[in-house]
Amino acid sequence: MAGNWERRFLCLMVVLGVAGCAETQLAIHGAKRLIAQPDKNAITKYKIGKPYQIAGVWYYPAEDFKYDESGIASWYGTKFHGRKTANGEIYDMNALTAAHRTLPMPSYVRVTNLDNGRSLILRVNDRGPFARGRIIDISRRGSQLLNFQKQGTARVRVQVLADQSRTLKSRITNQAELAKTGSPITIDRLPKAKVQAQSLAPVDGARSAPQPITLKPIADAAPQPVAEAPVVTEKIHQSQVVNTNIFVQAGAFSRFDNANKVRARLSPLGPVKLNQVLINGRDLYRVRVGPMENVGAADLMLASVSKAGYPESRIIVEK
Repeated sequence: MAGNWERRFLCLMVVLGVAGCAETQLAIHGAKRLIAQPDKNAITKYKIGKPYQIAGVWYYPAEDFKYDESGIASWYGTKFHGRKTANGEIYDMNALTAAHRTLPMPSYVRVTNLDNGRSLILRVNDRGPFARGRIIDISRRGSQLLNFQKQGTARVRVQVLADQSRTLKSRITNQAELAKTGSPITIDRLPKAKVQAQSLAPVDGARSAPQPITLKPIADAAPQPVAEAPVVTEKIHQSQVVNTNIFVQAGAFSRFDNANKVRARLSPLGPVKLNQVLINGRDLYRVRVGPMENVGAADLMLASVSKAGYPESRIIVEK
Protein backbone atom coordinates (compact mmCIF):
# COMPACT_ATOMS: atom_id res chain seq x y z
CA MET A 1 0.00 0.00 0.00
CA ALA A 2 2.81 2.36 0.92
CA GLY A 3 4.54 1.69 -2.39
CA ASN A 4 1.35 2.38 -4.34
CA TRP A 5 0.76 5.63 -2.45
CA GLU A 6 4.32 6.78 -3.12
CA ARG A 7 4.00 5.97 -6.83
CA ARG A 8 0.72 7.89 -7.03
CA PHE A 9 2.28 10.86 -5.24
CA LEU A 10 5.25 10.89 -7.63
CA CYS A 11 2.94 10.67 -10.65
CA LEU A 12 0.88 13.57 -9.32
CA MET A 13 4.02 15.69 -8.82
CA VAL A 14 5.19 14.91 -12.38
CA VAL A 15 1.80 15.90 -13.81
CA LEU A 16 1.81 19.14 -11.84
CA GLY A 17 5.37 19.86 -12.95
CA VAL A 18 4.54 19.30 -16.61
CA ALA A 19 1.44 21.50 -16.32
CA GLY A 20 3.53 24.18 -14.65
CA CYS A 21 6.09 24.07 -17.45
CA ALA A 22 3.33 24.25 -20.04
CA GLU A 23 1.82 27.27 -18.31
CA THR A 24 5.25 28.91 -18.11
CA GLN A 25 5.90 28.34 -21.81
CA LEU A 26 2.43 29.66 -22.63
CA ALA A 27 3.05 32.78 -20.54
CA ILE A 28 6.41 33.39 -22.26
CA HIS A 29 4.86 32.88 -25.68
CA GLY A 30 2.01 35.24 -24.80
CA ALA A 31 4.45 37.87 -23.54
CA LYS A 32 6.47 37.69 -26.76
CA ARG A 33 3.30 38.01 -28.77
CA LEU A 34 2.18 41.02 -26.75
CA ILE A 35 5.58 42.67 -27.10
CA ALA A 36 5.63 42.13 -30.86
CA GLN A 37 2.20 43.61 -31.40
CA PRO A 38 2.06 47.38 -31.98
CA ASP A 39 -0.01 49.46 -29.60
CA LYS A 40 -3.16 50.39 -31.49
CA ASN A 41 -3.87 53.15 -28.98
CA ALA A 42 -0.44 54.77 -29.39
CA ILE A 43 -0.58 58.46 -30.29
CA THR A 44 0.60 59.19 -33.80
CA LYS A 45 2.98 62.13 -34.04
CA TYR A 46 2.05 65.16 -36.10
CA LYS A 47 5.17 66.30 -37.91
CA ILE A 48 6.09 68.93 -40.47
CA GLY A 49 9.85 69.01 -40.18
CA LYS A 50 12.66 71.38 -41.08
CA PRO A 51 14.00 72.14 -44.60
CA TYR A 52 16.34 69.44 -45.88
CA GLN A 53 18.56 68.81 -48.89
CA ILE A 54 18.72 65.67 -51.04
CA ALA A 55 21.09 65.37 -54.02
CA GLY A 56 21.59 69.12 -54.18
CA VAL A 57 17.88 69.95 -54.07
CA TRP A 58 16.27 71.73 -51.10
CA TYR A 59 12.80 70.77 -49.86
CA TYR A 60 10.70 72.91 -47.53
CA PRO A 61 8.01 71.00 -45.55
CA ALA A 62 4.96 73.13 -44.77
CA GLU A 63 1.24 73.05 -43.98
CA ASP A 64 0.04 73.60 -47.53
CA PHE A 65 -3.69 72.84 -47.43
CA LYS A 66 -4.07 74.16 -50.99
CA TYR A 67 -1.56 71.71 -52.44
CA ASP A 68 -2.54 70.49 -55.93
CA GLU A 69 0.19 69.17 -58.22
CA SER A 70 0.48 66.85 -61.20
CA GLY A 71 3.54 64.74 -61.87
CA ILE A 72 4.88 61.20 -61.79
CA ALA A 73 4.09 58.72 -59.01
CA SER A 74 6.07 55.64 -58.01
CA TRP A 75 5.46 52.95 -55.39
CA TYR A 76 7.48 51.18 -52.70
CA GLY A 77 6.95 47.82 -51.03
CA THR A 78 8.88 44.84 -49.62
CA LYS A 79 12.22 46.57 -49.04
CA PHE A 80 10.66 49.04 -46.59
CA HIS A 81 7.87 46.85 -45.19
CA GLY A 82 7.99 46.80 -41.37
CA ARG A 83 10.41 49.72 -41.09
CA LYS A 84 9.70 53.01 -39.38
CA THR A 85 8.32 55.86 -41.45
CA ALA A 86 9.46 59.48 -41.12
CA ASN A 87 6.86 60.22 -38.42
CA GLY A 88 7.58 57.09 -36.38
CA GLU A 89 4.83 54.77 -37.65
CA ILE A 90 5.53 51.30 -39.02
CA TYR A 91 5.30 51.08 -42.81
CA ASP A 92 2.77 48.55 -44.09
CA MET A 93 2.92 48.03 -47.84
CA ASN A 94 -0.64 46.63 -47.74
CA ALA A 95 -2.07 49.77 -46.15
CA LEU A 96 -3.27 52.85 -48.06
CA THR A 97 -0.43 55.25 -47.31
CA ALA A 98 2.00 57.44 -49.22
CA ALA A 99 5.29 59.30 -48.90
CA HIS A 100 5.55 62.97 -49.83
CA ARG A 101 8.51 65.34 -49.60
CA THR A 102 6.80 68.38 -48.03
CA LEU A 103 3.22 67.73 -46.87
CA PRO A 104 2.48 67.33 -43.13
CA MET A 105 2.55 63.85 -41.64
CA PRO A 106 -0.05 62.55 -41.32
CA SER A 107 -2.37 64.21 -43.81
CA TYR A 108 -4.82 63.03 -46.45
CA VAL A 109 -4.47 63.30 -50.23
CA ARG A 110 -6.53 62.22 -53.20
CA VAL A 111 -4.32 60.66 -55.87
CA THR A 112 -5.75 60.37 -59.38
CA ASN A 113 -4.12 58.19 -62.01
CA LEU A 114 -4.38 60.44 -65.08
CA ASP A 115 -3.74 57.47 -67.38
CA ASN A 116 -6.93 55.62 -66.39
CA GLY A 117 -9.03 58.07 -64.32
CA ARG A 118 -8.91 55.99 -61.11
CA SER A 119 -8.54 57.94 -57.85
CA LEU A 120 -8.01 56.92 -54.23
CA ILE A 121 -7.63 58.60 -50.83
CA LEU A 122 -4.28 57.94 -49.16
CA ARG A 123 -2.73 58.88 -45.83
CA VAL A 124 0.68 60.58 -45.98
CA ASN A 125 2.94 59.24 -43.21
CA ASP A 126 6.43 59.21 -44.74
CA ARG A 127 9.00 61.35 -46.58
CA GLY A 128 9.97 60.72 -50.19
CA PRO A 129 10.27 59.84 -52.97
CA PHE A 130 13.93 60.77 -53.38
CA ALA A 131 14.24 59.58 -56.97
CA ARG A 132 14.37 62.58 -59.29
CA GLY A 133 11.21 63.33 -61.23
CA ARG A 134 8.71 61.81 -58.77
CA ILE A 135 6.23 63.76 -56.66
CA ILE A 136 4.74 60.96 -54.51
CA ASP A 137 5.59 57.41 -53.47
CA ILE A 138 2.58 55.16 -52.92
CA SER A 139 2.25 51.92 -50.96
CA ARG A 140 2.13 48.71 -52.97
CA ARG A 141 -1.57 48.24 -52.25
CA GLY A 142 -2.28 51.78 -53.39
CA SER A 143 -0.45 51.18 -56.67
CA GLN A 144 -2.47 48.00 -57.21
CA LEU A 145 -5.78 49.80 -56.71
CA LEU A 146 -4.69 52.66 -58.98
CA ASN A 147 -3.56 50.00 -61.47
CA PHE A 148 0.05 50.97 -62.09
CA GLN A 149 2.00 48.42 -60.01
CA LYS A 150 3.27 46.55 -63.08
CA GLN A 151 4.30 49.71 -64.91
CA GLY A 152 6.06 51.07 -61.82
CA THR A 153 5.07 54.70 -62.45
CA ALA A 154 2.03 56.69 -63.51
CA ARG A 155 1.03 60.24 -64.36
CA VAL A 156 -0.95 61.43 -61.36
CA ARG A 157 -2.63 64.42 -59.80
CA VAL A 158 -2.15 64.84 -56.04
CA GLN A 159 -4.63 67.01 -54.11
CA VAL A 160 -4.50 67.54 -50.36
CA LEU A 161 -7.83 67.05 -48.57
CA ALA A 162 -7.78 70.20 -46.46
CA ASP A 163 -10.74 69.65 -44.09
CA GLN A 164 -9.88 66.03 -43.36
CA SER A 165 -6.21 66.85 -42.82
CA ARG A 166 -7.03 69.68 -40.41
CA THR A 167 -9.37 67.38 -38.46
CA LEU A 168 -6.66 64.75 -38.21
CA LYS A 169 -4.12 67.33 -37.00
CA SER A 170 -6.57 68.59 -34.35
CA ARG A 171 -7.25 65.14 -32.95
CA ILE A 172 -3.57 64.17 -32.82
CA THR A 173 -2.41 67.38 -31.17
CA ASN A 174 -5.27 67.27 -28.63
CA GLN A 175 -4.46 63.66 -27.72
CA ALA A 176 -0.78 64.50 -27.40
CA GLU A 177 -1.60 67.37 -25.05
CA LEU A 178 -3.75 65.09 -22.86
CA ALA A 179 -0.94 62.55 -22.73
CA LYS A 180 1.58 65.26 -21.84
CA THR A 181 -0.49 66.51 -18.90
CA GLY A 182 -1.22 62.99 -17.72
CA SER A 183 -5.00 63.36 -17.92
CA PRO A 184 -6.85 60.03 -18.09
CA ILE A 185 -10.02 61.74 -19.29
CA THR A 186 -11.26 61.17 -22.83
CA ILE A 187 -14.27 63.08 -24.11
CA ASP A 188 -16.44 61.92 -27.00
CA ARG A 189 -19.11 64.60 -26.61
CA LEU A 190 -19.64 67.66 -24.48
CA PRO A 191 -22.48 67.37 -21.87
CA LYS A 192 -25.29 69.92 -21.76
CA ALA A 193 -25.04 72.23 -18.75
CA LYS A 194 -27.76 71.86 -16.09
CA VAL A 195 -29.61 74.84 -14.57
CA GLN A 196 -30.29 74.81 -10.84
CA ALA A 197 -31.92 77.36 -8.48
CA GLN A 198 -31.39 77.53 -4.73
CA SER A 199 -32.56 79.91 -2.00
CA LEU A 200 -29.81 81.13 0.30
CA ALA A 201 -30.29 81.72 4.03
CA PRO A 202 -30.74 85.40 5.01
CA VAL A 203 -27.69 87.29 6.14
CA ASP A 204 -27.77 88.61 9.70
CA GLY A 205 -29.34 92.07 9.74
CA ALA A 206 -30.95 91.72 6.31
CA ARG A 207 -34.41 93.38 6.09
CA SER A 208 -35.78 91.54 3.05
CA ALA A 209 -36.13 87.92 2.18
CA PRO A 210 -33.40 86.54 -0.09
CA GLN A 211 -34.14 86.10 -3.76
CA PRO A 212 -33.37 82.78 -5.46
CA ILE A 213 -30.14 82.84 -7.44
CA THR A 214 -30.30 81.19 -10.85
CA LEU A 215 -27.12 79.81 -12.40
CA LYS A 216 -27.33 80.16 -16.19
CA PRO A 217 -25.24 78.04 -18.49
CA ILE A 218 -22.85 79.74 -20.91
CA ALA A 219 -24.40 77.87 -23.80
CA ASP A 220 -27.71 76.03 -23.94
CA ALA A 221 -27.09 73.78 -26.89
CA ALA A 222 -27.21 70.10 -27.63
CA PRO A 223 -23.91 68.22 -27.12
CA GLN A 224 -21.66 68.37 -30.18
CA PRO A 225 -19.59 65.30 -31.06
CA VAL A 226 -15.87 65.76 -31.56
CA ALA A 227 -15.01 65.64 -35.27
CA GLU A 228 -13.82 62.25 -36.45
CA ALA A 229 -10.95 61.73 -38.87
CA PRO A 230 -12.05 60.02 -42.10
CA VAL A 231 -11.50 56.31 -42.50
CA VAL A 232 -9.33 55.38 -45.49
CA THR A 233 -10.96 52.63 -47.53
CA GLU A 234 -10.28 50.88 -50.82
CA LYS A 235 -13.10 52.73 -52.51
CA ILE A 236 -12.09 53.76 -56.03
CA HIS A 237 -13.55 56.79 -57.78
CA GLN A 238 -13.62 56.64 -61.58
CA SER A 239 -13.40 59.84 -63.62
CA GLN A 240 -12.97 60.64 -67.29
CA VAL A 241 -9.45 60.20 -68.68
CA VAL A 242 -7.81 63.43 -69.86
CA ASN A 243 -4.89 63.57 -72.27
CA THR A 244 -1.75 64.99 -70.67
CA ASN A 245 1.75 66.00 -71.77
CA ILE A 246 5.07 65.55 -69.97
CA PHE A 247 7.66 68.33 -69.88
CA VAL A 248 10.93 68.96 -68.08
CA GLN A 249 10.91 72.42 -66.51
CA ALA A 250 14.35 73.99 -66.06
CA GLY A 251 12.96 76.87 -64.02
CA ALA A 252 10.69 79.91 -63.75
CA PHE A 253 12.42 83.30 -64.03
CA SER A 254 11.33 86.84 -63.18
CA ARG A 255 13.29 88.38 -66.08
CA PHE A 256 12.69 87.54 -69.73
CA ASP A 257 16.33 87.93 -70.76
CA ASN A 258 17.44 85.34 -68.18
CA ALA A 259 14.76 82.88 -69.32
CA ASN A 260 15.75 83.45 -72.95
CA LYS A 261 19.38 82.62 -72.18
CA VAL A 262 18.30 79.34 -70.58
CA ARG A 263 16.17 78.51 -73.62
CA ALA A 264 19.15 79.07 -75.93
CA ARG A 265 21.40 76.95 -73.72
CA LEU A 266 18.97 74.01 -73.65
CA SER A 267 17.88 74.13 -77.31
CA PRO A 268 20.44 71.46 -78.39
CA LEU A 269 18.67 68.97 -76.12
CA GLY A 270 15.29 69.24 -77.85
CA PRO A 271 12.31 71.56 -78.39
CA VAL A 272 12.27 74.28 -75.71
CA LYS A 273 9.25 76.43 -74.85
CA LEU A 274 9.27 79.79 -73.06
CA ASN A 275 5.90 80.79 -71.60
CA GLN A 276 4.85 83.82 -69.58
CA VAL A 277 2.59 83.04 -66.60
CA LEU A 278 1.09 85.01 -63.72
CA ILE A 279 1.72 83.35 -60.33
CA ASN A 280 0.73 85.02 -57.05
CA GLY A 281 0.53 88.37 -58.78
CA ARG A 282 3.99 88.07 -60.37
CA ASP A 283 4.91 87.68 -64.04
CA LEU A 284 7.22 84.70 -64.48
CA TYR A 285 8.82 83.12 -67.54
CA ARG A 286 8.88 79.33 -67.55
CA VAL A 287 11.40 77.38 -69.59
CA ARG A 288 10.32 73.83 -70.46
CA VAL A 289 11.71 71.09 -72.69
CA GLY A 290 9.25 68.79 -74.43
CA PRO A 291 6.72 67.33 -74.61
CA MET A 292 8.14 63.87 -73.93
CA GLU A 293 6.68 60.64 -75.26
CA ASN A 294 6.73 58.77 -71.95
CA VAL A 295 8.12 58.72 -68.41
CA GLY A 296 11.34 57.01 -69.49
CA ALA A 297 12.12 59.74 -72.01
CA ALA A 298 11.30 62.39 -69.41
CA ASP A 299 13.72 60.79 -66.93
CA LEU A 300 16.54 60.90 -69.50
CA MET A 301 15.78 64.52 -70.37
CA LEU A 302 15.63 65.46 -66.68
CA ALA A 303 19.12 64.06 -66.19
CA SER A 304 20.40 66.00 -69.21
CA VAL A 305 18.84 69.31 -68.08
CA SER A 306 20.21 68.83 -64.57
CA LYS A 307 23.67 68.10 -65.93
CA ALA A 308 23.46 71.27 -68.07
CA GLY A 309 23.43 73.31 -64.85
CA TYR A 310 19.85 73.20 -63.56
CA PRO A 311 19.81 70.72 -60.63
CA GLU A 312 16.37 71.85 -59.45
CA SER A 313 14.69 71.05 -62.77
CA ARG A 314 11.63 68.80 -62.49
CA ILE A 315 9.14 66.79 -64.50
CA ILE A 316 5.79 68.51 -65.14
CA VAL A 317 2.54 66.82 -66.19
CA GLU A 318 -0.25 69.01 -67.54
CA LYS A 319 -3.17 69.00 -69.97
